[in-house]
Amino acid sequence: MEPYEILKTLREKRGLTQEQLAEKVLVTRQAVSRWETGETQPNTDTLKLLSREFDVSINTLLGSPRTLYCQCCGMPLTEDGMISKEPDGSFNEDYCTWCYANGTFVYASKEALLDFLLQHAPNPDDQPEPQRRALYDGYLSQLKHWR
Repeated sequence: MEPYEILKTLREKRGLTQEQLAEKVLVTRQAVSRWETGETQPNTDTLKLLSREFDVSINTLLGSPRTLYCQCCGMPLTEDGMISKEPDGSFNEDYCTWCYANGTFVYASKEALLDFLLQHAPNPDDQPEPQRRALYDGYLSQLKHWR
């Protein structure tokens, strides 16, 4: 779906008129109309307001132009419900809900996350723990949170 289709669909699902949505995100009805015809797109600040209003990520509002990955554990964030939120309710598209919750990181250190992975991740090839730890550590070290 294109961003203009997404905005219109979300607005209609909420039962809002263009005028009502405009009031909620502090723009004119004409601006909403232009977004919904694809003539223009909301600016960054307005995208944040729309994200909060509809409880969807900015990535979703833009038609999911990029695949998001948790920058703590590396999990693909394929649905908005997997994306963490800040204490104010805004989405933090860098982390999953399992690594970052309400403004706090769940794993105090990379070692704590590695311990969790070693206990819970499948090991179909029956690799020894030191080998698995090194493999996971190499992967995690590439993520923004652990650099």
